[in-house]
Amino acid sequence: MAERSRVKHALAFLRSALVGGEQDFTSGSLRAAVARLAIPMVLEMGMESLFAVVDVFFVAKLGARAVAAIGLTEGALMLLYAFALGLSMPATAMVARRIGEGQRALGAQAAVQALVLALAIGLLFGAVGVTHSRDLLELMGGDSAVVELGASYAQVTLGSAPIVILLMVFGAVFRGAGEANHAMRALWLANGLNIILDPCLIFGLGPFPELGLLGAGVATTIGRSVGVLYFLFQLLRGVGPLRIKFVDLRVVPSVLVDLCKLSVGSIAQFLVETSSWVMLVRIVALFGSTAVAGYTVAIRIVIFALMPAWGFSNAAATLVGQNLGAKQPERARKSVLLAGSYNMAFLSLTALVFLVFAPAIIGIFTEEPPVLALGVTCLRTVSVGFVAFAWGMVWLQAFNGAGDTKTPLLINLVCFWAVKLPLAYALAVPLGLGPFGVFLAVSVAYTLSALLGFWVFRRGRWQAVRV
Repeated sequence: MAERSRVKHALAFLRSALVGGEQDFTSGSLRAAVARLAIPMVLEMGMESLFAVVDVFFVAKLGARAVAAIGLTEGALMLLYAFALGLSMPATAMVARRIGEGQRALGAQAAVQALVLALAIGLLFGAVGVTHSRDLLELMGGDSAVVELGASYAQVTLGSAPIVILLMVFGAVFRGAGEANHAMRALWLANGLNIILDPCLIFGLGPFPELGLLGAGVATTIGRSVGVLYFLFQLLRGVGPLRIKFVDLRVVPSVLVDLCKLSVGSIAQFLVETSSWVMLVRIVALFGSTAVAGYTVAIRIVIFALMPAWGFSNAAATLVGQNLGAKQPERARKSVLLAGSYNMAFLSLTALVFLVFAPAIIGIFTEEPPVLALGVTCLRTVSVGFVAFAWGMVWLQAFNGAGDTKTPLLINLVCFWAVKLPLAYALAVPLGLGPFGVFLAVSVAYTLSALLGFWVFRRGRWQAVRV
């Protein structure tokens, strides 16, 4: 009887987390607060990661060059992700802080300014992507065959930059307000459409045209666009603590300036990290299209694992912002440690699965022996650092949630530019380890990031940051 009661209680809690509703995360059980935020956030990030995996799964049927084209396009898209993530974290911090302070109108105001800035940045990136897709693929190291095959895909994918950044910033705004369930639903909707449309548009199933690689880009863009429309509907509908009124739909220069100031450090932070991934692709490209294809498949699987882990990190960011706003720094500190523990348990299990079943997992996406072998090596090597990844991302998101974007920037500069890139090149080329040297450098850099983050977290200065 007691066991049945516990199961019933657990199911009711899960349903409550998924359905959502107005919650107070500055009081009550901290474990419940972390779980209530993390469950929809983990599922949301899992859906986001499926975009990458689903595309590779179907495109792999078109051959290694098609997969390489996706990898090189993704490398260029990483720069957009830097701006999107860099704007997302200040948006989450500002909205969460205002909600924690009980100033909901100011939270709505901050949300609108973040979306205005996101749209402006997205339009700029989109214009460059549409007009210079071939140049970007060549810059990333693609040979003539890969550039020819992937030009139209890159044009559609990079041209949809406004949709990409709006989807991410909308999610950040809702998470900051504690409405993570809406962010989850938007990604479910977007990814569900992508899964359905991908095979239809790539292979021409039923009434759909056979677009090949281009079809993957069109399917993903349609899915993301519908996700943005869902967010817009919910925002204007006014459910929960974040309620946008007609008077809020305007530019407020003072708030926009504050957001821009916070975003500079945050964008630079993610730009450092994502640009380091771009350069890693460039180093791997020195060893040919087969190496890029194997690396792309493995990294997509790594992203699939790490994106749900960002759910725990984002939960920590929201709790830090709201509890610091409510003048409860100790509760904010405990929420970070709790989220980090959950994240470590999740990624430790994931790493074990990857180490044991890497050949079978990579084999789902490709049967080409050289690509398979390199993908297995990459997946196993990178997954060794997953425990460090777990804590590193939580530390950095905690600082971001507090409005301290400078500390993560400095840590990223040291770990990714001063350590990861020189080490990757040195191991891969002069020391002759090839792509394996690149994979090894990734694990080393993220381990160092976790150690530095722990040191800064213990000092506690992040608790006194004003937003």
